[in-house]
Amino acid sequence: MKLVSFVTAGTPSYGIYRDDGIVDAGARLSHYRDLASALTDIAALEALADAPADHDAASVTLLPPIPRSERIVCVGLNYKSHIAETGNDTPAHPILFARYPDSLVADGAPIVRPRVSERFDFEGELAVVIGKPGRHIQSERALEHVAGYACFNDGSVRDFQRHTSQFMPGKTFDRSGAFGPWLVTPDEAGGVNALQLTTRLNGEVVQQTGIDDLLFGVEALIAYVSQIWEVRPGDVIATGTTGGVGAVRKPPLWMKPGDTIEVEIDRLGTLTNTVIDEER
Repeated sequence: MKLVSFVTAGTPSYGIYRDDGIVDAGARLSHYRDLASALTDIAALEALADAPADHDAASVTLLPPIPRSERIVCVGLNYKSHIAETGNDTPAHPILFARYPDSLVADGAPIVRPRVSERFDFEGELAVVIGKPGRHIQSERALEHVAGYACFNDGSVRDFQRHTSQFMPGKTFDRSGAFGPWLVTPDEAGGVNALQLTTRLNGEVVQQTGIDDLLFGVEALIAYVSQIWEVRPGDVIATGTTGGVGAVRKPPLWMKPGDTIEVEIDRLGTLTNTVIDEER
């Protein structure tokens, strides 16, 4: 299934995206207030997979799949190609930092270059969403806790990222990143290590590699994070970006107003956003 969060007639809801429209699961499963809570009952969502569509896809406004996740944890320096291009040492453990919900927009919405910087970089990534809670999860059982996968753009303001040793300032500007267009359940996504990630800026490929280039794969990341806290339905793990980021190019390649940035992952779809300047 492809699961979406959306707004229609001013009302937020969630449901199942199909070629013929969207099944409004929120209207049918009103005891689950949002998609994150509905992920605890995936069987109820599966039971609606063949229900009649309630909305034409063009009539709704998509939100990020998990619009207000309590935890959005991102991983730095996690593709071997990206480690090589930066000249950094290979990390012994995952490098983690946080994003906040207000820093992310949905597919089709503009991402915002902040007024304080022109060093606005793209980072195409695979996002993993947790569907089953757990603590101290063994890596061989980690995929049992995955609700689905999505595309992610960890839009980065590089000069602020480098103000200190902590990445977070460059990663949490309002509406600087994107997440979507939908959450693809594991049965439809298949084995993610076989998928390829491609980022395009104005139609030109700027990043492309297989997910199998990850240093710490999905299972290892879930196992590691679950040592720190109990992972819960709706938690998001953005697994890191691959080589090709704009900051390491000569000259650097920054996103600017009027650009279109796309993150595509096989079987997961394409996340597409334009770039605008922050209002003065």
